[in-house]
Formats: sequence, C-alpha cells, structure tokens
Amino acid sequence: MQTLWGIDLGGTKIEGVIMPMDSDVPLHRMRIDTESFNGYDHIVSRIGLLIDQMEQASGIQRPSRIGVGTPGAEEPSTGLMKNCNTTCLNGQPLPGDIRKVLGIEVKLANDANCFALAEATLGAAKGASNVFGVIMGTGVGGGIVIDGKALNGLQGIGGEWGHNELIPDGEPCYCGKRGCVELVLSGTGLQKFYLGKSGQQKTLKEIVRDTETDIHAKATMDRLIHYFGKAISVVINILDPEVIVLGGGVGNVQALYTEGVKSAEKFVFNTKMRTKIVPPQLGDSAGVFGAAMLVR
Repeated sequence: MQTLWGIDLGGTKIEGVIMPMDSDVPLHRMRIDTESFNGYDHIVSRIGLLIDQMEQASGIQRPSRIGVGTPGAEEPSTGLMKNCNTTCLNGQPLPGDIRKVLGIEVKLANDANCFALAEATLGAAKGASNVFGVIMGTGVGGGIVIDGKALNGLQGIGGEWGHNELIPDGEPCYCGKRGCVELVLSGTGLQKFYLGKSGQQKTLKEIVRDTETDIHAKATMDRLIHYFGKAISVVINILDPEVIVLGGGVGNVQALYTEGVKSAEKFVFNTKMRTKIVPPQLGDSAGVFGAAMLVR
C-alpha cells in the first residue's frame, strides 16, 4: 500500500500521520512533546523518535519522502530556517538535518501553507483550484494553493500577507514597516486596540461577546470588519481565488462571514465579488494533514 506521511512540528507538540494515497481517512496518528526547551538538536532527535515509533506501532515501513510543517519557513537559497516562533530553529539547516536523521527526502512548508493545502485538498475548499488559506491568531499568515500544490515562492514567503501595510503611519511592526495587517487583524492586535480604547483588558472572546453592550467592544469589531475587508480585497485582486478559508482564533468571529464579506465587496476591483469566504473544516488536524499532502 502506498502511503503519505506528514509531521506537524509545533512549539509544544510534534504530531505525525500516516494516510493512504487514495483516502482521506488516516491509518495512524501519533504525537509526542517537542521539548523545545532542550534546544535544536533535541528537536531534530524527537522528530526521528516519532517516525521510529510510528513505524513500529503501525507496522508500515517509512516512505521515501515525508512532508513536514514548521512554525517558520525555509530560505530556499540556503536551506536555513527563518521567521520561526520556535526561535532555536532560526538559522538552522532543519530540512537537511531531518533528512540525515530519517534517511529519507523531506518536503517542508510553513504551518500556514500546510493549513491552506489541507483545507484545499480535504476540507472546506476541496475541489477548488485556486485557494487562499488565512491564519489569524496571535499573528497573521497565509498560504496559497494552486491546483493542489502549495506555492512557497522564490524566497519561501508566498502568502505572507500579514506583513503588508494596511494603515499608513500606523504602529511600528517588528518587520520594519508600520501598520501591518498583523498588527491590525491578529487577536493580539484586537485586544491591544480594545485596551487602548477602554483602559481595560478583555480576551477576544469577551470582546466579541460584549459587542452589543460595550461601546469599545463594538468599536473594536467595527474596525476589524472594515480593515479585514480592505486587507483581504488586496489578496482577491491579486490572486482572484475561488475560496478563502479563515483559520485561527479570529477566524471564529462569525461576523467576518457576513459583515466581513460585505466589507470586502466594497474594495474588490470587480462589479461583484464571487470569491467564497468560509470557515475551516479540519480543525487541529489541518496542520498534519497538510504536511502529508506536501508529498502527495
């Protein structure tokens, strides 16, 4: 039986999956702690341990190629990692080191690309040929899938809409620009805006809950809807995707699928916006399923 193997490397957990080539139903899943506090070499060894355990527990021999989703990106020109939330990975030759440990080829992509690929092939955008997957959580990222393949790009930054200017002369971003999409639309950014308006701290869930009774919560949500439409319209104007899937905690805000769509329609360069904006279907499985789809 031909199988697809995927690894989702997270900050706290490493998850693996074995999937049949011709089915969406996993044959085997397993996860272990990342133990990233022990450093880079230990993380690489944990990936090797997980594959060994999956092979032993499933009775299925490891394939010649494996897909790996990471909390950052590989710089294609050097093979070194960059932009990783697990900072000990930055500057390290992770793809090459995994190859050495496992003795097989590795196809690597960041977590946003894996999310987009999973939803495009198995989830909410299944059957669509042009898909943009959005992650709006602590940060903001995105992934592009064309005809079932994730588009990493020349520099490994395909889909990184979170670091494009949205508010001219806005707050400074760590990337060097100001008023980035991430600062405005992330859960962190929304909570910070609410704090600045109200002088009080609330979680995103509390802000959404209190929209009808708290004028500052309503202002925060109104701002989200306006700038979401403006930001996502740029993606639509460039990619013209059939489907956009919204992941991350902010993607749970139901108003994005109604008022957010109306906001986007105002900015899209067309007489009518036909792009569908939908919630994800795969939940926490998207990352590891997408990693497996990298080698399909």
